[in-house]
Amino acid sequence: MAKAKKSTRKPNAAFMKPMQPDAVLAPVIGDKAMPRTEVTKKLWVYIKKNGLQDAKKRTMINADEKLKAVFGGKTQVSMFEMTKLVGKHLKG
Repeated sequence: MAKAKKSTRKPNAAFMKPMQPDAVLAPVIGDKAMPRTEVTKKLWVYIKKNGLQDAKKRTMINADEKLKAVFGGKTQVSMFEMTKLVGKHLKG
């Protein structure tokens, strides 16, 4: 019996394309161009290092001064809203 050919999942090219953070986002994740996946990882490193994840509602992120600028002045956003707001600070 022949084995079914296993298709290897190719990463989405749009996600892998290096994006340039703007002047607002650079203080948080650095100013080097990187894929969106890496931007999200670096954001989480920053959030965890600074204890910005809400203790009661874990899906919420509490903004410090640097993140408040990234989040358009909001003091708290959800994880899902965060990725949308951060996307505005990336240039392809």
